[in-house]
Amino acid sequence: MAAPLYAGAMTLDLIINATVTLLVTIDPVGLAPLFLAVTGGMDRAQRRETGTRAIVIGFAVMVLFAVLGTPILALFGVTLAAFRVAGGLLLFWIAFEMIFEKRQERHENTANRAISALVLLSGDFAGPLERAALIGIVAAILALTWVIFILAERVDRLLGETGRSVLTRLLGVILSALAVQFVADGVRTLAAA
Repeated sequence: MAAPLYAGAMTLDLIINATVTLLVTIDPVGLAPLFLAVTGGMDRAQRRETGTRAIVIGFAVMVLFAVLGTPILALFGVTLAAFRVAGGLLLFWIAFEMIFEKRQERHENTANRAISALVLLSGDFAGPLERAALIGIVAAILALTWVIFILAERVDRLLGETGRSVLTRLLGVILSALAVQFVADGVRTLAAA
């Protein structure tokens, strides 16, 4: 990526970056075993209801931060460039945990990381059309997460421990590259100011 992604207009690169960042941060496939553990002892209908409720609440919270992320930063006097550096470092730490298999702690804090990533991305999606696109990306990823929750037993059986480990590490490497890009863009903007 030669130019910063936040140059103004919504581009395919920006949409792909946001989708990959949120997909890797939320990690729907990696949440399947945690969902099974949390809903242990529930029948299929109760599991579906719990998954649906979790997705609806998650969507509401994420939309709130997608819309109000930048104003919240402004309220505290934090520039988007500074938040890019801090958020990029945080995402890099998450990627490190993914690569070195600190899965349980990582999945227990998925909501906090997803919100941080969303606040980072909200600066790139500043206009109404861009915000609608970001909300659409969130909706699509959460819909995928819901499907994986519903199929959690099958997904977990299909991947097995080795498949989950390989997928988690691969996603960690991708997230680390995105994190470095966030930091680089933030440092470039801070240096130009």
